[in-house]
Amino acid sequence: MKNAVLYIHGKGGSATESEHYKSLFPDYDVMGLDYQTFTPWETGKEIYHAVTRLKEEYDRVILIANSIGAYFSMNADIGAMIDRAYFISPIVDMEKLIADRMTWTNVTEDELKEQGVIRTDFGEDLSWEYLCYVREHPVKWSVPTTILYGRNDALTSYETIIAFTKKRHASLTVMENGEHWFHTKEQMQFLDNWIREKSK
Repeated sequence: MKNAVLYIHGKGGSATESEHYKSLFPDYDVMGLDYQTFTPWETGKEIYHAVTRLKEEYDRVILIANSIGAYFSMNADIGAMIDRAYFISPIVDMEKLIADRMTWTNVTEDELKEQGVIRTDFGEDLSWEYLCYVREHPVKWSVPTTILYGRNDALTSYETIIAFTKKRHASLTVMENGEHWFHTKEQMQFLDNWIREKSK
């Protein structure tokens, strides 16, 4: 049986991050996807095509997705092809995140609709098209999923992640002093132990 792990990075990341997971999945071919687009409707297609190609060669495909990479993956219509998923700091409620960003920048829905795109001080454009897509395409996800969440995550609240895990019957591990971006030595050690435990 041939097994593969596909890693989907978050914003500012790259496919090379997949190298970290090779020692954690010694019996799998581990690879990352360097997607070229940054909207759920475009990136979802890239992920779909990547998983489709993997399923032609491999019997079992496991997904590891980070941050917005998890949101893109859940919008990719790949559920039937994925055996298991590991989500690290996933964005699970994009509509709420957009609404939060609108609140932070004092942008109303009418203003966003009228202007189409509004630039913000924190480097994330607000897009009416993006918001409409999110509302019209609610997440459908039934893959067995385990989630790693940092209690100090500034993008997804604890209540939001709890609501998602209950609705999707996912398992949740919380690192009390973890952040959205797992990057310190302590955080990465916690992440590695989480994967080792959950992949038994």
